[in-house]
Amino acid sequence: MAAYGVPRVKICGITNIGDARHASACGADALGFVFYPGSPRFVNPDMARRIIADLPPLVTTVGLFVNEPPARIREMVEFCGLDTVQLHGDEEPDQCSYPPCRVIKALRLKEHMERSVFTSYQVAALLLDAYVPDRFGGTGQQCNWEQAALIATQQRVILAGGLNPENVVEAVRQVRPYGVDVSSGVEKEPGQKDPEKVASFICRAKEAL
Repeated sequence: MAAYGVPRVKICGITNIGDARHASACGADALGFVFYPGSPRFVNPDMARRIIADLPPLVTTVGLFVNEPPARIREMVEFCGLDTVQLHGDEEPDQCSYPPCRVIKALRLKEHMERSVFTSYQVAALLLDAYVPDRFGGTGQQCNWEQAALIATQQRVILAGGLNPENVVEAVRQVRPYGVDVSSGVEKEPGQKDPEKVASFICRAKEAL
C-alpha cells in the first residue's frame, strides 16, 4: 500500500463544546467521543449529541466503544449522530460491521503478533495503540513505531499511543500513517484539553512531511 501524504488528525476524549470548537477551528479532521464508562474521558450521550450538533460540516465524529453490545452501539450511533464507530475492546472480526457507519478497530500492539491478526479485520482503518494490561487506550504509553510502520505498508493505519506535540513529527515521518490520534497528550487534565497543545499537535502533524 502506498504511503499517505498529510495525515488526518483525530482529537479523542472530547467532553465539552469548547474543546470541540477549538479543535475543529485548528483543523482537526475528526473528534472522538468515549462511551466507555471506565474512562476518565467518558462523555454521556446527551452531551455528545449536543457537541456533535454544534460542529461545523466536514468534521468526522467517532464514537469509541469497549466490548459494548451491538444493539447499544447502534442505538448510540443513531442518537448521537456518529459517523464512525471505533471498537477498542476484544471484538472479533465478525463483530466489526455497523453499516452505514465506517468502523475503526483498535489493536493494542504486543510483540510478535501474527500478521493474520491485522489482516483478518475488514474495517476502514486499524488504530494501533500501546498494550497496557487491563487498559483500553488513553494510557499515554507509546506503541512500537517500527512495528506500526510495517503494518502501515499493508493496511490503513491510524497511529495512537503516547503521541504529543513533541513527538508527533517523528512519529509521522517514521510510521507514515493514514492518521494520528491523540488524547492524553494534549490535555491539562483527563477530559480537559489544553488549547495550545491541541493547536500545536494539529499543526505539527500536518506539516511533518
